[in-house]
Amino acid sequence: MSGERILLAHGEGGKRSRELVEKTIAARFVNPLLAPLFDSALLGAQPGEIAFTTDGYVVTPHFFPGGDIGRLAVCGTVNDLAVCGASPIGLSCAFILEEGLPLETLERVLDSMQAAAVEAGVPIVTGDTKVVERGKGDGIFVTTSGVGVIRNGWRPRPETVVPGDKVILTGTMGDHHLAVLIARNNLAIAADIRSDAAPLNGLLLPAVDRFGGAVRIMRDATRGGVGVTLNELAHGAGRRIVLDESRLPVSETVSAVCEILGFDPLFLANEGKALLVVDGAVASDVVALLARHTLGRGAVVVGEVAEGSPGVLLKTRVGGLRAVDYPAGDALPRIC
Repeated sequence: MSGERILLAHGEGGKRSRELVEKTIAARFVNPLLAPLFDSALLGAQPGEIAFTTDGYVVTPHFFPGGDIGRLAVCGTVNDLAVCGASPIGLSCAFILEEGLPLETLERVLDSMQAAAVEAGVPIVTGDTKVVERGKGDGIFVTTSGVGVIRNGWRPRPETVVPGDKVILTGTMGDHHLAVLIARNNLAIAADIRSDAAPLNGLLLPAVDRFGGAVRIMRDATRGGVGVTLNELAHGAGRRIVLDESRLPVSETVSAVCEILGFDPLFLANEGKALLVVDGAVASDVVALLARHTLGRGAVVVGEVAEGSPGVLLKTRVGGLRAVDYPAGDALPRIC
């Protein structure tokens, strides 16, 4: 009903709680695994190794160009499974709702979550809802967990990364970060920047299927962006990665806004982009495969693994080398 808001009674386990779960939440996620509303979802026997992930989402504002907290939660969890080579088979969602939250806001988030789940081809199979007193939350927090099955025995193997391997980025950097920043601060910037939040399982898993162990490791470049993700990867593998600045993909709009605000796109969060380290012999074939998918049309080799101490270096456009280190702080907290 228009104007209705979340009440403390919605979290007290009585009639209002049941109505919220059945009529507002579960009604949007209809599927056979959820329908019994058991205390656990029964997923059945699975054909391979199980992957399991969980994440919390506290982004503000809740809605921004290209996405919202609900889409972000589903896509982020699906992507955490996908970069580990897992096909998602079920997601859970838990909501912390603040007293006074407009019911319409919750409904928009739920609809967005269901749309993203359909896009990813995974059901939302279980969940939970709690309500906190007015002033004790931020409207809505979402925690999602995901279970997936590993494809063909693949798993991330940083120990197999060797000099000559290539680093692939599936598209432009920084779109999500700037979309949220502009919306949060109501910046008077006439820029059409939208979050790239998207489920990447349909993009990445075919690469695992076709190239197997030649795909050494995959990561989604979320908080801290490409720069932080590659540092984590380089130190985890004990290898040096050298990026080519001239090949790093950034949209003209994002580049222009970064110049105005003094940001480095390398360290801006993404929610629909992945990094892959692959055998150099198949790098061009991997890029070609990724480019067949809508989300991978901008895929490009951006660097390579080189001899030397672990870390990340950037070959600049003028031919020099500079270190790409961890930033001292977060340019925008609560980005996801």
